[in-house]
Amino acid sequence: MKITEQIKQPIAEEMELFEQKFRDSMSSRVSLLNRITYYIVNRKGKQMRPMFVFLTAKMVSGGTVNERTYRGAAVIELIHTATLVHDDVVDDSNRRRGFFSINALWKNKIAVLVGDFLLSKGLLLSIDNGDFDLLRIISVAVREMSEGELLQIEKARRLDITEEIYYEIIRQKTATLIAACCSLGACSVAPEDESVEKMRRFGELIGMAFQIKDDLFDYTDDAIGKPTGIDIKEQKMTLPLIYTLNNCSKEEKRWLINSVKNHNKDKKRVKEVIAFVKEKGGLEYAENRMVQFRDEALLLLDSYPSSAYKDALVLMVNYVIERKI
Repeated sequence: MKITEQIKQPIAEEMELFEQKFRDSMSSRVSLLNRITYYIVNRKGKQMRPMFVFLTAKMVSGGTVNERTYRGAAVIELIHTATLVHDDVVDDSNRRRGFFSINALWKNKIAVLVGDFLLSKGLLLSIDNGDFDLLRIISVAVREMSEGELLQIEKARRLDITEEIYYEIIRQKTATLIAACCSLGACSVAPEDESVEKMRRFGELIGMAFQIKDDLFDYTDDAIGKPTGIDIKEQKMTLPLIYTLNNCSKEEKRWLINSVKNHNKDKKRVKEVIAFVKEKGGLEYAENRMVQFRDEALLLLDSYPSSAYKDALVLMVNYVIERKI
């Protein structure tokens, strides 16, 4: 059995029902919209977000979920999908998970409007049911994601980013959404409980580990046996690179910055950068930090009684840092 199926097993029924509810939550009287949302629903990814919502809810409650849990998971997916549709427009990207993006098939104007539609659907789903506590969790996440993206754009131009700023960027950009899923799962079943904050922190730590793993992919050999170097080509500041910049001589630093800024399209130079980062221990350092985040996250689960849901969350955390894609 694949690890993702193993993780899904204790919440298989909930996930099935969720898919139905999620489909319904997207419906519209405009047939063009329905065509596009049908396309979106049928090209879903691993569904990690709703899985986090249901697993945390069931672990915290001792095995039960309620309508709020389903709505919370649907709202997270609606709003997250809206941000992805808008991201593809901003990045001028034609592919998403191996399929054509909405803007590639229906052009930017329609893609932006579809993103707005999904966002409003998510907001209304919460408001119509009085789930203001859940809406707050999600709204904070969306605000932080936008700030994180803008902070990265602002800092990337200068390439003098510190490790602290890097953590702040990835906390906002990546970790905040996983944190929202976990705190939302807890909040849907135990609104006033300390688990809401504990699970938010749990999700945040996993999100940090998840992003560092992504950073490492840029330096590890891909399916064709070559390091990808895509982040270097895009001048993205990743943890292995930041560590190396802060732990080399002035001359090396000058060469490294010059390579990333002015020679990022030169394959030979990108290869040299990757080799230099490896040699200076950048990958090792990033891997150690990733494991620290994972261990801190797992510690937060210690206070919960053992259950299939807790086991699945532990599997999920390990999957995040051991995945191959």
